Amino acid sequence: MSNSIAKVTEVICSSSKSFDDAVENGIKRASKTLKGITGAWVADQKVTVNDGKIDEYRVVLKLTFVLED
Repeated sequence: MSNSIAKVTEVICSSSKSFDDAVENGIKRASKTLKGITGAWVADQKVTVNDGKIDEYRVVLKLTFVLED
């Protein structure tokens, strides 16, 4: 039986469209650098506002990935 070790890292990502899009953008970008991402959760979310309208959706993601041998 083999054991694996996972690590959690935090990334901040944004979108002008939605929180969902910000999450997808973050995972897509992180996957270019981090191999073996197995999960993610939204630790925080916020918006920036300009002239009474939402300007940007931001999320803080915690990504779990398995460390390679």
